[in-house]
Amino acid sequence: MRRTAWLLALCLSATAASAWAAQPARLALVIDDLGQNPTRDRRVLALPGPVALSILPDAPHSRELAEAAHAAGKTVMLHLPMDPANGPYAWHPGLTSAELERRLDAALRQVPYARGLNNHMGSRMTEQRPAMAWLMQRLQRDHRFFIDSRTSASTVAAAEAQKAGLASLSRDIFLDDDQSPAAVAAQFDAARKLARKQGSALMIGHPHPATLELLERELPRLKQQGFELIDVEMLIALRGNRAMAAHGKAGVYR
Repeated sequence: MRRTAWLLALCLSATAASAWAAQPARLALVIDDLGQNPTRDRRVLALPGPVALSILPDAPHSRELAEAAHAAGKTVMLHLPMDPANGPYAWHPGLTSAELERRLDAALRQVPYARGLNNHMGSRMTEQRPAMAWLMQRLQRDHRFFIDSRTSASTVAAAEAQKAGLASLSRDIFLDDDQSPAAVAAQFDAARKLARKQGSALMIGHPHPATLELLERELPRLKQQGFELIDVEMLIALRGNRAMAAHGKAGVYR
């Protein structure tokens, strides 16, 4: 009886492993810095699949793009400015919690339908543990998610999101720090390789000409290459708020 039970468990385990191995590698994509240029915004909106649009609250076309993206069934995100970014919505070290909340509320009013947010710049701000802890608790109450753009190697944003039990992700690949077509293509290839290695990869890009040209060409080819483009919220669910190897150890963010 024990041997039969052991063999059954082994078969079930092998079946589950085989089913997991047969799953396509998953990619998710966020495009930042939107709401500034209607022509570029329309190209992003027309990209195939569940591309998330992260919209700047102080951009001149933020509200109309958020409404159009929501109507098109796309995920709308707030691209919250953080130090060294400037402007009326930007978060800076030294601001009180009341002022941080006021700026966040004002930014959310400018980007209706935002299901989550990520930081715009933020290299100093995402290193501020009390402010990041406050933000994650607030987003948890709002039932919104957070994506750490990881603009600083010393970010604590993802770690605080994990502590709060907030639905969250960390960026794996920036597509276009270098905006040349060759560099963008290399980063897109790096994202595909990483997705094959760890099962998924989260890409962040911007509406630069080379980036849009590559995505318009390559996104329709992903399925035949063995990849699945999924929504960021589905990737959050798949990862279960666990850190990838580059961002932590044993699923815990550093």
